[in-house]
Amino acid sequence: MYKVLVTDPISDKGLAIITDAGLELVYEPALSPDSLYEAVADVHGWVIRSGTTITAEHLDLAKNLQVIGRAGVGVDNIDIKAATNKGVLVMNMPDGNTISAAEHTMALISTLSRNIQLGHLGLVNGEWNRHALVGNELRGKTLGVVGLGRIGRELIKRAHGFEMKILGYDPYVNQEMFNPEKVKVVDIDELTAESDFISVHVPLTDNTRDLYDAKRLATMKPTARIINVARGGIINEADLANALNNDVIAGAALDVFVSEPLGEDHPLVAAKNILLTPHLGASTHEAKEGVSLGICEQVRDFLKEEKLSNPINMPISDMSKLKALTPLLELAEVLGKIQFQLCDDPVKSVSVECFGNIDDAKPVALSFIKGILSESADVRLNFVNAGAIAEDRGISFSHSYNTDTVSFSNLIVTHVTTQSGTIEVAGSVFGDNHSRLVDIKGYEVDVRPEGVMVLIQNKDVPGVIGRVGMVLGDAGVNIAEYLLSRTSDSDTAFAVVKIDEKLSDSVLSTLNNMDEILTIKQLAV
Repeated sequence: MYKVLVTDPISDKGLAIITDAGLELVYEPALSPDSLYEAVADVHGWVIRSGTTITAEHLDLAKNLQVIGRAGVGVDNIDIKAATNKGVLVMNMPDGNTISAAEHTMALISTLSRNIQLGHLGLVNGEWNRHALVGNELRGKTLGVVGLGRIGRELIKRAHGFEMKILGYDPYVNQEMFNPEKVKVVDIDELTAESDFISVHVPLTDNTRDLYDAKRLATMKPTARIINVARGGIINEADLANALNNDVIAGAALDVFVSEPLGEDHPLVAAKNILLTPHLGASTHEAKEGVSLGICEQVRDFLKEEKLSNPINMPISDMSKLKALTPLLELAEVLGKIQFQLCDDPVKSVSVECFGNIDDAKPVALSFIKGILSESADVRLNFVNAGAIAEDRGISFSHSYNTDTVSFSNLIVTHVTTQSGTIEVAGSVFGDNHSRLVDIKGYEVDVRPEGVMVLIQNKDVPGVIGRVGMVLGDAGVNIAEYLLSRTSDSDTAFAVVKIDEKLSDSVLSTLNNMDEILTIKQLAV
């Protein structure tokens, strides 16, 4: 039975999805760090929100872990690289928090514009500062939206209801995607300089960390305000506190922070004109219910049916297409195992070329990589981590689809390069899932890739087959098939000899010492 660990609060309906599916539920939303290390040891699925941080150390201990489900959008609390290297799929819920985050952003903008937080604090302290807290209408003001994804676009809809002007910035978006009368797409410098309110809606990456630092904050209008309901660290917190205290900008509202919960001595707590909320962007009953149900369904479907939804680190998103390719993927993996056994030196590069009705070469290439690494990898290999592990080992790989006409309905041609040269092996699937090797090192063959095979390259002279058969017979080895390939422009021949059991080193040595034999290699598939 699969076991699913949940370490953050999830709705009862979400938990019921796991138990109703016959999965074992371990619900521990308040585990200590030490207890967390113990809890992950034997789980297959792990569901979290923003409260749990999954590190490489956790993943090292979670030997059975197959999938992590993030109930929400952001996955910066998960070591994605470590998960990928371990072959652990990471999924999220990109739509579940969208409306809640957009509405919370709009609430912060409205609160800042009317000094609501300052008025509340004044009344609590016995003050009546009505004349000192004159605010601004939002109508006619310019809102700069940094990041034009789902949340950014939902925020724009709401801002239009307030009759605000919109500037947008996103390095992956151009003006053609928006009506220029409603959204003007500009660069980040123009947006920063011209906006009355700036709201950031981008993920936290190396490129977005400290996106708004002291230098960029200084280019804002002195009357402008900035809002962050995305991820802590996009705005440099120390620089923002200085900008507020020195009247560089008029105000700021933050819902997310580099370190949460926020400490009492944090510089933003005592900053001027600041509005802080404790990561409430997704904290609505509707959002919590939505992401709870959604992520639990995704984890259930993956563990029970291998169905993919919203994969973060999976290079193939359509599992149904993957299943349709199963015979070809199995062949590609076998080709990888064969190629690995043919190589006497470390692999430097790999290329996979597909012909015929294989129009998606990427999963085929990843299956080949799985095969070539299967005997040397010290971790579970799957489509999640095959490419990453190859890269870590210095193996470059490429894949392509070739429209040239071939003699097969489908054809996979693989090339593996070592310091000794390049080896080619090709295969095809015939009829009702019958795999065949059709080319080995440039020699045409027709052999089912299974069992023990001895590959012999020999001088094309009489008597070789008889002498080989005699050596094997004297050793008590039964020959299942002896397939010979010759080329018209060569004085060599190539044979695939299928036998019932592996040859001993002494028998291989005897064969190799025959004058007519040039090379010999024993394979087991």
